[in-house]
Amino acid sequence: MTTGSAWTRRAAGALVALLAAVLAVLGTAGTASAHGALDSTDPAQGSVVARQPSAVTLTFGEGVTLPAEALRVFDPAGGRVDTGTPDHAGGKAETARIALRGGLADGTYTVAWRVVSADSHPIGGAFTFSVGAPSASAVSAESLQGSTDTDGLIGFLYGAARLAAYAAFALLAGAVAFVLLCWPAGAAARSVQRLLVAGWVALLGSTVVLMMLRGAYEQGGGIAPPADPATAPAHVDLDERIYLVLAARLLLLVVSGVFLVLLVGQSGQPDPEQPERSQARSRTRLRLAGLALAVGLSATWAVTNHSSEGAQVWLAVPVTALHLLAMAAWLGGLATLLSGLRDDLPATAVERFSRLAFVSVTVLVLTGLYRSWREVGSWDALFSTGYGRLLLVKVGLVALMVAAAWVSRSRLARLRTTAGTPVHAAVTAGAPAPDPVEPPQAPPARAALRRSVLAEAAVAVAVLVVTTLLTATSPGRNANAATATAPGPAATAANRAPARTTTVRIPYDTGGTTPSARGTATVELVPAKAGGYAVRVILRDPAGKPAEVPEARLAFSLPARDLGPLQVALRSDGAGRWTGTVPLALAGEWKALLTVRSSDIDMATSTRSFPLGQS
Repeated sequence: MTTGSAWTRRAAGALVALLAAVLAVLGTAGTASAHGALDSTDPAQGSVVARQPSAVTLTFGEGVTLPAEALRVFDPAGGRVDTGTPDHAGGKAETARIALRGGLADGTYTVAWRVVSADSHPIGGAFTFSVGAPSASAVSAESLQGSTDTDGLIGFLYGAARLAAYAAFALLAGAVAFVLLCWPAGAAARSVQRLLVAGWVALLGSTVVLMMLRGAYEQGGGIAPPADPATAPAHVDLDERIYLVLAARLLLLVVSGVFLVLLVGQSGQPDPEQPERSQARSRTRLRLAGLALAVGLSATWAVTNHSSEGAQVWLAVPVTALHLLAMAAWLGGLATLLSGLRDDLPATAVERFSRLAFVSVTVLVLTGLYRSWREVGSWDALFSTGYGRLLLVKVGLVALMVAAAWVSRSRLARLRTTAGTPVHAAVTAGAPAPDPVEPPQAPPARAALRRSVLAEAAVAVAVLVVTTLLTATSPGRNANAATATAPGPAATAANRAPARTTTVRIPYDTGGTTPSARGTATVELVPAKAGGYAVRVILRDPAGKPAEVPEARLAFSLPARDLGPLQVALRSDGAGRWTGTVPLALAGEWKALLTVRSSDIDMATSTRSFPLGQS
């Protein structure tokens, strides 16, 4: 029989080899094209076109589903100028197109969009383009950005239901695996039966909640229907694939309910009147049925998350399903083991789960290695993107679980029992339980082991939370590629300002007597992702302190093109700070007009010329 020290050496060697493989693959992984992100627009973001287009077209890195209000186009006054319903340009699933009314006037138009990516997550944004020349007023793309987001309560409830579904699947599949592979007699234990029922009911309930919330989650609506039915869209085109997958999960759960009844009825104490061969065949059929149901349930996640799009889908989907199964076998089995501490858990069950846990951790590392390479893609994305940082948190939590498992194993060594006596102990994920030897159990050590197993279970809950957040976060490859995708060029490179910050300093003097009546305004023009510029105005008095004034106004004009003044709607952002946006898209010698009012009667306008977009 293999000794505990031998298992320790083998497990440590395997983990070191796997860690080296992780470092090698992540170190050599390159970047890849994005999916689930906006690639380009026509007209281009921030561009100026000579004549109005007949439609606005967006192109994404993957196929998208178009809700009824997927695309909205607003004129400078805020009126809708789109017509008809959104469709896919040329039948291509990765595009979204909306027609525009004819006879549009010159000015700046704002496009707000919201679609559902192929990995089931709603994404949205806003950008501007101009016809003829930018207008003095426009609907702010930043103000529309919020209207493309999911309602906060809906997003929270949907995320909570998704977390509950993950946890319930882990509990259900892990408990079944523990009973079938480690402790057949455990099916007769009340504590294990309660776990099985809790997992099944929680997964059923969370799936129903997901189906109920899916429409509002995709559309960005609230928890309650519109007060005026006339404002509700007449046609709502939802992602049917998600509903089909959730419906399939419900059908699998119905079958799983029957399976649990058979499991509890046949996996308890052996029937002495039934031949051993017949009992073995029954156990084999139960194991195959349980495996088939677990694979089917895991597939309902694998075909709708990040693995369902991008490169190597044929490999990514089964690898993701295997990752989920290994996660369930480890975490759900750990919960079942914790529950079994109150029952007559034999030493053989501990040994079997120890081997199962070791295999599960190995599979988790290998499949996690591949998924990290595919979804993150580079060292930079691992540290610079939200997905990469969440992945690092998950890796750290799993490492904590493994460390807690080794602590449990060291405590388990103190619970030396005679062979065949029930063992109330935790199990490590990296090695089987030590061979039972005398003397009898020590209650203080048993209590310490219960605490270590409980700590493992607590970290497991955190792992499930981070896993849920990962499913709702754009992969690192997507985030990097989306950042690298700059707004499309204007009609020619000469009539579009380059994406760099411009700073203009404008002295002012209102003639008043207060300290803020005179000073210097620093105007910063920061390129905005949706086109145009974000404006920051910082007022300082002669002493360099923030100058608080009741009113500040800013406008821009381009004399060479007889354009302007373009007013900026400034908002106070603290002492001496003002912010706003402006759609400056043409290169040339611009003029800034700053008006400062320091009291009810003291006000002055100062001007300063500056180049924008000129090399």
